[in-house]
Amino acid sequence: MNHAYTPRLKVRAESRASMDQVIVTGARLSLIAIGIVVLGVVLEYAQVLLAPLALAVVIGLMFGPLADRIERLGIPPWASGLATVSVFLAIILVAATGFAVPLSAWLEKLPIIWSRLQSEVTDWRSFFTSIAGLQEQLREAMGQSAKVAVAVDGGSPVEDVAYLAPAILGQIVLFLAGLYFFVATRHRIRIAVLSLFFSRRLRWRIAHVFRDAEQLVSTYLFHITALNIGLGLVVSLALWLAGVPSALLWGMLAGVLNYVIYIGPAMMVVLLLGVGLASATTPFGILTPPLIFLLLNFIEAQFVTPLVLGRTMTLNPFVIFLAIVFWIWIWGPVGGFIAVPSLLVLYALIRNTFPARS
Repeated sequence: MNHAYTPRLKVRAESRASMDQVIVTGARLSLIAIGIVVLGVVLEYAQVLLAPLALAVVIGLMFGPLADRIERLGIPPWASGLATVSVFLAIILVAATGFAVPLSAWLEKLPIIWSRLQSEVTDWRSFFTSIAGLQEQLREAMGQSAKVAVAVDGGSPVEDVAYLAPAILGQIVLFLAGLYFFVATRHRIRIAVLSLFFSRRLRWRIAHVFRDAEQLVSTYLFHITALNIGLGLVVSLALWLAGVPSALLWGMLAGVLNYVIYIGPAMMVVLLLGVGLASATTPFGILTPPLIFLLLNFIEAQFVTPLVLGRTMTLNPFVIFLAIVFWIWIWGPVGGFIAVPSLLVLYALIRNTFPARS
């Protein structure tokens, strides 16, 4: 009798063990999901502080090799940090100076662009009216209400600028301070983190995390900079061949705005539409500049960039896309800039913490 029940008891014990394992695994996954949600909430609500600091770390990783070369000459770290910040500010100032004069000339044309836009909208009003009538007929046929309440709450642009200016200035100061202190103390940060681990093998792995993260981020930013320069040159040439005025300016601006993925190209389309309104008289001529840019940006974004970055960084292009979407959702343009570098830092951490076994 006892022998007859032994297999059943064993099966019940195995089933209970399997159920316990499922419960433990589910609890772990639930904790991970809760942690991800909490992290997303913290990142969103602490954006004012964390976004400029994260950007400072990314730029610091980019200029890390430059700071190392400066320190090899016998210059102390605080001086290399100051030199790095100065070089970055010089690049920003030169770029801003190059854009200031031609953009000021185009800013004077804003009233012309606005009047042309109003005239074009007036010409297309009958077309939109017919579409609206068709939509109402479809709604009536489907038994839906055609009444849509739209509430527009517009504020004064001057008030908006006055409200946002202190916050933007504070973030810029926080970014510059974070960049300086990160570059100047990066070796101390590395030593302090390594001192927390007692295992020699673990210290060796964490040291490789620092090394690989800096190398991967620097390589990525180098490649994306080369791609943006190439995009700017191609856009300038294409616009020049199409007879668009200030083609070099728009090409340079396209390269700069392309650092802010998705948002930058969208802004570029709007700008080129304004250029078309100010320089062309036919609908085809108005749409030619933005269409040229959309075509070139589509080729660059869908084929060139995923191919180059995916192979160079040994990351799946779909994973890169998900990282970009997540960080833009959390932090907007700044998130779009640091999305891939943060993914590369995570990749360096995982690769050295959990090395692949041959």
